Amino acid sequence: MGLTSALFTGLSGLNASQFTLDVIGDNIANINTTGFKSSRTLFQNQFARTLSAGTKPGDNQGGSNPRQIGLGVSVGAIQRSFTPGSVETTGVPSDLAIEGDGFFVLRTPENEQVFSRDGTFTLSADNRLISADGFFVQGYSVNQDFELIPGALGDISIPLGVLTTARATDTANLDGTLNSSGVVATQGTILQSQILYNATTGVQLDAVTGPTTALTNIRSTAGVGPALFNVGDVITIDGIQRGGREIPGEQFIVGTTGTTVADFLAWTDETFGIETTPGVAGNPGTTVTADGRLEIRGNAGEQNSLSIQVGELLSSGTEQIPFTFTETQAANGESAHTSFIVYDTIGTPMTVDLTMVLEERITGESTWRFYATSGDDSDVEFVIGTGTVKFNSDGQFAESPENGVVINRVGTGAVDPLSLNFDFSALSGLTTDDSALVMSFQDGFATGTLIDYNIGQDGLILGTFSNGLNQQLGQMSLATFANPEGLLARSNNTYFIGPNSGEARITAPLVLGAGGLPRAR
Repeated sequence: MGLTSALFTGLSGLNASQFTLDVIGDNIANINTTGFKSSRTLFQNQFARTLSAGTKPGDNQGGSNPRQIGLGVSVGAIQRSFTPGSVETTGVPSDLAIEGDGFFVLRTPENEQVFSRDGTFTLSADNRLISADGFFVQGYSVNQDFELIPGALGDISIPLGVLTTARATDTANLDGTLNSSGVVATQGTILQSQILYNATTGVQLDAVTGPTTALTNIRSTAGVGPALFNVGDVITIDGIQRGGREIPGEQFIVGTTGTTVADFLAWTDETFGIETTPGVAGNPGTTVTADGRLEIRGNAGEQNSLSIQVGELLSSGTEQIPFTFTETQAANGESAHTSFIVYDTIGTPMTVDLTMVLEERITGESTWRFYATSGDDSDVEFVIGTGTVKFNSDGQFAESPENGVVINRVGTGAVDPLSLNFDFSALSGLTTDDSALVMSFQDGFATGTLIDYNIGQDGLILGTFSNGLNQQLGQMSLATFANPEGLLARSNNTYFIGPNSGEARITAPLVLGAGGLPRAR
């Protein structure tokens, strides 16, 4: 019995050493395995055979110690160490590491949820982030406005070269200082043509009958004779200036004998960008004067001044220069102008011209009016809106009750119309040498394709688009456990939830004790 016991006791030591060698061998074999966590073997002695429990000392005799014979050794535990390792720079944007606690969350082809410290990821053919074994990396996605969807765990997608995006402008912020001590605008430019006559009667036009006269029945000299226009003639404007800036060229076709002077004047209002909303200064608009001249009255403010030089309004008919306009009144009033780009829903850039004109000044308050025009409006009308901006006695922005304009986009493929709001809150109405106006921000952007990405320490995936835009594409997730040593290790550098690991707490990096993702790029 004693010899057999001795042999089994010694054999237990050999068995324990075998386990130790297995653990050490596994550690050595995985020395270059990314995310591998080494283990150590912990030993415990086995139950001892007690021959005597010993005695306690007395008055006449000292005590004796117990007599026990150990029956060998056993493996008490194989303990895995989850101490973070060193971070290696690889130059690959999809390579990730965890600095601190946590595990990457993966989805297997069988839709099982597994966990790993191995962050050597790549992009699949369908632009999903995957592990070396094709397991799908899990995280949080974004909506169409690139806003994170909290709690919606799913496959991480980074569609390089595929994702193309654009956003319509909703708001444009204006900044600058408007000189409220300047000249209040009271009048706009007045341009008058030569005297015109009825080609049938030979009598000069007047303010009453002039607008209803057909274009094919007017001439620039007294008497009966050939008219300035024939049916089918094309009237072209090119080079006409508003505030020293050329307005977009347009054409007017003399369609039938019923095309009147009033039709031409209404077209002039639209193409010249004359705002005729009731209440604006200067009584703007186009009409026929009492002595038979075409009269164009522009909007008030120096930056709204109109200029038509010889050769800038032409006809395809016999009289190539049908009208000769002369300035009879100049525009006045403190004003400022700026031009900027906005975008429609398909990313098409559009130019907006904004002119601010000092309209009224009373004790404790000054009022400016904005005139917004766009040559990219899909209809003939150049004007897209007007409104007022008020400043208080300190020159600070007070209110802008009408701050929205509309740009028509019929036939462009974009949503029609584009509604655009102006934010004037950063403007001031203080005394200055010159009024200055600038667009400081607009929230739209042109079409762009995803060309690069970067994953931050907080797991946010930031995409870079070809239009210079940076947008969130998603966020990585990490899982933490109350007892990570209780996880069950499987192949492929993965772990499963074990009976003693606790449930997975899945969060974003740097949240609820989860570690961060240092750049291993």
